[in-house]
Amino acid sequence: MKIIIKKILFIGLIIFLLMQLFQPVRNISFEQDITVNFTKVFNVPKNVEIILRTSCFDCHSNNTNYPWYSYIQPARFFMESHIKEGKENLNFNEWGNYGSRKQNNKLDRIVKQIKSNEMPLSSYTLIHKKAILTTTHKKEVLHWINKIEDSISLQN
Repeated sequence: MKIIIKKILFIGLIIFLLMQLFQPVRNISFEQDITVNFTKVFNVPKNVEIILRTSCFDCHSNNTNYPWYSYIQPARFFMESHIKEGKENLNFNEWGNYGSRKQNNKLDRIVKQIKSNEMPLSSYTLIHKKAILTTTHKKEVLHWINKIEDSISLQN
């Protein structure tokens, strides 16, 4: 019985080590058109920008700050799937490439997800405590987005 357990553990260790050889490309872009970045399109106030960078940009931009555990599989695979999905739904670095209707829809979705505590994901804030949106953070971001939406509707 002990031999079987040792074999299973040994095979598990080999599989774990082989998994480490697979390292997906990191979400780090050095060449970007900064003019389409969300913070440039809207001239975001510094306090709101800090909140967005801390709570949103790791999954919703072209640049992720990778923690130490991102070098270990399967954590890296899990992270990359979240980043890919996050960027498909919203990419702050590509904001200026969205049409005005899409921008309005994205702003509405951001507001709804902040109000319903859907974002940032609890699986993210479990490890990244600084990313948790406090009531004050939520008020600051939502107030600023409401001002932006008002100015956009005045332009249209």
